[in-house]
Amino acid sequence: MSLPESGPTDGGPAGEDGAPSLGEGIPPWYDHFALKSLLGAWALSACSPEETAAVEAHLAHCAPCADEALRLREAVSLMHREETLDLDPLLRSRVLRECLRRRPAELPLPRWAAPYDAETARLDALLRDMGDAEWNTPVRLRWTEGERTLTLCGVLAHLGSVDGLVATTLGLPDPLGPGAPRTVAERTEAAIERCRRHGPPFVRNKWRTQTRSIASAVTLRASEVADVPVSFDDVRRPVRDALVGRAFACWVHAGDIAAAIDYPYGPPAPEHLGPMVDFVVRRLPSAIAERRRAGLAAPPRRLTAAGAPGRTLRLEIEGSGGGDWYIPLDSPAALAVPEATVAHLAMEDTEFCLLAAGHVPPPEVAAGREGDREAIHDVLWAVASLSRM
Repeated sequence: MSLPESGPTDGGPAGEDGAPSLGEGIPPWYDHFALKSLLGAWALSACSPEETAAVEAHLAHCAPCADEALRLREAVSLMHREETLDLDPLLRSRVLRECLRRRPAELPLPRWAAPYDAETARLDALLRDMGDAEWNTPVRLRWTEGERTLTLCGVLAHLGSVDGLVATTLGLPDPLGPGAPRTVAERTEAAIERCRRHGPPFVRNKWRTQTRSIASAVTLRASEVADVPVSFDDVRRPVRDALVGRAFACWVHAGDIAAAIDYPYGPPAPEHLGPMVDFVVRRLPSAIAERRRAGLAAPPRRLTAAGAPGRTLRLEIEGSGGGDWYIPLDSPAALAVPEATVAHLAMEDTEFCLLAAGHVPPPEVAAGREGDREAIHDVLWAVASLSRM
């Protein structure tokens, strides 16, 4: 519908009684002021069909209302978030799911490896159209105990170097070559230096080839390798957990990259976000205990024997990737039971993950809190302490 750009400023052409003309076809129970009061709802597309027809007929005859309608429509447009014109990054997952539903794979990808496969594919899609200049874009990486700025290429090199610890556990070549260091910090520095020497195309190809090789290796040997431990500095995790953790890191750093180039990047698919949330939650009892040993958390309120019920926090994660968990507060070996709940903490799934990534400080997290404040404080900081570069 086109609106008049100019016209009388006194409410439009006057009728026989001197009142502004409303326009042809408008029911008699509408007057100028009633139609003017509907402009806000019309701009939001919230009018009924009859109201919409009446307002639009009136706008063709009333310049002041037409000008106001234009201003309201422009204001409404500012309320809408800009969307990318690119394909939905989750389209790949949906297409694969439908294909596999119709014709199951002879060797299906293990469910615990699906988040890693999907998140590396999403990051690869983000990188596909990068120009030469964008590869040198500074990307700010944050975690609870610090931050660091790397180039986009450096972030990808860091991801590939840590993924390499999983790759070598599976018997694949180390992306840094024979004799490469095994600690995360040293591997990151070595990978960044290789990025400077070889350039972005080399680093991207090396990273993507490795992610595909990892997915293929766990598909071919799922039952054999699922529980093989992978060493990350002083932490050892079975391959099944290590890959969920690497999927989490890939999503977080892809978000860092997208933020640096001002590009929209959404959360993982629900079936992939859920395992990431669960991966973080399962690490909380040990994280609370580690902070307590370091003097950063309150001492236990009472001694609890292994396997016996102890003080419990109910953690409620809302959203498609969420659920309910009960966290033991006084000892990782204690039994967490609903009957011993002393506190309740609730937050959205993506907010929880951003807290675990060190992207949201515990005092600023959007969460519902009820019960023992000290227990809630300790759990929030334990989640944040899990963040790494």
